[in-house]
Amino acid sequence: MLGTVINIFRIRDLRNKIIFTVALLVIYRVGFHIPVPGFNREALLDPTTQSDSPLQRAAEYMQMFTGGTLSKSSLFGLGIMPYITASIILMLLGEVIPALKKLRQEGQTGHKKIQEYTRYLTVLICVIQSLMFMKWLGGKRLTYEGMYYEALIMGVVSMTAGTIFLMWLGEQIDEYGIGNGISLIIMAGIISRMPATVMRVWENTDLSLTAEAGSYGPTKILFLIAAFVFVVAGAILITQGQRRIPIQQAKQVRGRRMTVGGRSYLPLRVNHAGVMPIIFASSFMMFPPIIIGQLAMRFPRSGWLATLYGAFSYSAFTYNVLYMLLIFLFAYFWVTVQFQPKELAKNLRDSGSFIPGLRPGRRTAEYLETVMARITYFGAAFLSLIAVIPVVTSAALGIEQGVTMYLGGTGLLIVVSVSLDLVQKIEANLLMRSYDGFSGAGRIKGAYS
Repeated sequence: MLGTVINIFRIRDLRNKIIFTVALLVIYRVGFHIPVPGFNREALLDPTTQSDSPLQRAAEYMQMFTGGTLSKSSLFGLGIMPYITASIILMLLGEVIPALKKLRQEGQTGHKKIQEYTRYLTVLICVIQSLMFMKWLGGKRLTYEGMYYEALIMGVVSMTAGTIFLMWLGEQIDEYGIGNGISLIIMAGIISRMPATVMRVWENTDLSLTAEAGSYGPTKILFLIAAFVFVVAGAILITQGQRRIPIQQAKQVRGRRMTVGGRSYLPLRVNHAGVMPIIFASSFMMFPPIIIGQLAMRFPRSGWLATLYGAFSYSAFTYNVLYMLLIFLFAYFWVTVQFQPKELAKNLRDSGSFIPGLRPGRRTAEYLETVMARITYFGAAFLSLIAVIPVVTSAALGIEQGVTMYLGGTGLLIVVSVSLDLVQKIEANLLMRSYDGFSGAGRIKGAYS
């Protein structure tokens, strides 16, 4: 392992990519310490100014992806989530609007046009979300006297500019760095909060058999460790897991020679969508509690609104069932958009390859679609299980949901998945230059069935 790390820094191009990526991530973290002008920092940090509202709970959940400084009104307080939300909306609209669907089929030119639309929509979402979070921060109570409207304008402009800058950072990492820029920004936001979460657990740990309520006794500590190991092992298994479809190369005549057909495999990933279904579902499930909560506050005497608000609280059974269903929906939606069995079957036929026992063309495409649908079910089921672990653990053992979310749930899954992708890209660069990979047997391989 030490030799591999040394080899990484021997390769000038790879070394420059890693240093460039780390430098941009450092800039990303520095931005969280730049406050939005016009807000009273001392009043923001006063716990008496905080209110328990649906918007606040949504903001606290969103902090897992942004790095956790919305309560301090930082420049990068919105994080990269508005850009992800805009991407989701355009991806959904691309399935129902023919013009967008045609653009997506135009290759690189269409992709650039969709990216342009995504940026415009990101600005609109940033303006709406920044206004909502300015209201959550307390409005006139937390601004300097006589500067409410000025602070509001500066807050909207600053937080919108911060998100656009993060979007630009992600694109620069994609082009000049290594790894997926947006995923690395999300991972950096999660990791930045993990040390504080571990310290909070350590400070409240009581290993005596008569541990007080609210502290972390032996049972809770062992469960957190087991959940940590389970999520890490499961994330690696589900990320690397693949179904290998045997491919036979037909005999070909080249000049006066007939080449014997070879045998290879077509790998289909079990979790083809990665962590995107969880991120998509989380983005959409932020809105129902906020909308219903605001209506319940406006009409306090409405009994059905109060019941509906309780059903859509973050620990409610109804909310989590819908959350899991959305994860399944987005997992299959992502596979439908990204995996094209007809194109794959056509490419196999054109290259003179076929799946043994199946006719090239339509029959091969149907088989690939069926296999992908079946294995996606298991990938989506695992993602759904990981997504609800924090809620179930918090309700059953009384552990803070902020702790379970980072040490045994969605946050840890995102970190592991993005880290694996980064390691594989670094390893590909090493192997391309005839260096050994991270494992002694060579390239990191995926588990398959």
